[in-house]
Amino acid sequence: MTEEFTLHPDLKRDGIEIADLPLCKLLLCNDSNYPWFIMVPKIAGVKDLYELSWNDQQQFLNESSALSEILMQCFNGEKMNVAALGNMTPQLHIHHVVRYVNDPCWPKPIWGQLPLLPYTREQLDNLKAKLLPMLNEVLKEDS
Repeated sequence: MTEEFTLHPDLKRDGIEIADLPLCKLLLCNDSNYPWFIMVPKIAGVKDLYELSWNDQQQFLNESSALSEILMQCFNGEKMNVAALGNMTPQLHIHHVVRYVNDPCWPKPIWGQLPLLPYTREQLDNLKAKLLPMLNEVLKEDS
């Protein structure tokens, strides 16, 4: 019997579901200190990128690159940080964080530096209104 994909409890707790891409579930980390998104391939039991099939690896790269470009345009970032750690949360998930030279942790990594600052409803609504049309446009092009 094949294991069914479910989101790890840590990702459910700290993430807000934004969109379903062809391969990945896109989450927004509920930390308004940074535009911080997390891509989770919707494949059960995978901890590292190399465990994905070759086709899924290519699809992930396409989705990650498209997301990175959209986020940099949408948030006028100076640097895009893309990272997969997974030491605490073993389910494969890849962080995409827009960075600025004046953000609270620059130039250090963001992990463990500041407490999470949850989005307000208004901030979340504004972020979705800004991001989702751009994301939907790219998804239409890929279909």
